[in-house]
Amino acid sequence: MNPTKTARRAAAVLVVPALLFTAACGSDAADDDAPKKSGTVAEVSGKFGAEPKIEVPKGAKVSDKVAVNDISAGDGAEVKKGDVVRLDFAGNIQALGSTWTQRPGADKKAPRTQVVQEIGQQGQMLPTKVADALTGHKVGSRVQVEGTAETIVGDQLNPQSGIKPTDPLVWVVDIVNAQKVDKKAEAKGTQAASEPGMPEVKAQSQKAATITVPKGEKAPKNLKEQVLIKGDGAEVKAGQGLVVQYTGVKWEDGKKFDSSWDHGGASVFPIGVGGVISGWDKGLVGKHVGDRVLLTIPPAQAYGADTTNELAKNNLVFVVDILGAV
Repeated sequence: MNPTKTARRAAAVLVVPALLFTAACGSDAADDDAPKKSGTVAEVSGKFGAEPKIEVPKGAKVSDKVAVNDISAGDGAEVKKGDVVRLDFAGNIQALGSTWTQRPGADKKAPRTQVVQEIGQQGQMLPTKVADALTGHKVGSRVQVEGTAETIVGDQLNPQSGIKPTDPLVWVVDIVNAQKVDKKAEAKGTQAASEPGMPEVKAQSQKAATITVPKGEKAPKNLKEQVLIKGDGAEVKAGQGLVVQYTGVKWEDGKKFDSSWDHGGASVFPIGVGGVISGWDKGLVGKHVGDRVLLTIPPAQAYGADTTNELAKNNLVFVVDILGAV
């Protein structure tokens, strides 16, 4: 993964359903394809919180607009544009993917990797039109979203997928949680001095942090972490969606390779489920909302396994402000 895709996209190792999409999950379909209530044809069984069964009756013709149906309504907060949501989903065909299927090699006792996405922004696992169709629905709801491949995926439909533009695509989405996000938020409080041998951090408001690697010091062989600002929020748990500001530099030359501040502010990632580099999973689970955390991460817990990555041989240093856990 090149530097511009590092922590910005979850320090990410999330798998996009590549059989379906030729690029990230957006759509170039026209504005008049805005979601409409009812008009769905797929038959869905199963309750919120359990894997649904989806059947499209033979010969059924789905709408040429995005159609939405509340299978069951929750009683939580209403989802609004700009909210970060945590979701489960399943599709009517394998190419759409599913959060109900554990990634290969994952611990069966570990939380599943759910979708964490900002409503109104392009995501990695759900087409933008599917996520945006959740606006106005409440946390705890199971929502059915369907339409033709052309309507929902548009020009990004992969011709090698075998899916025709007129084929019906159905997503069943459980809205597990939602939270309003201030993209410009940052950790507040008195910052502690870095421990001996750890990089120094100068955090400038609304800008990428300046991280200075100690001269003549070898990078730690193991993951090291330090809480620079102690927050008073809830403890971060595996399986949640994390809202953060971050800056990353290479230990070897101290050069910045990425920062959330370079991309418009706070980013959101699943944490503790193998959706990010393991140094983030191990270093951030158990911390608290409001913390500012300094991490030094050896290659084996960063991108060392990906020999095509420009950062594969580098020891990485991150400063992470934990703004929320969804």
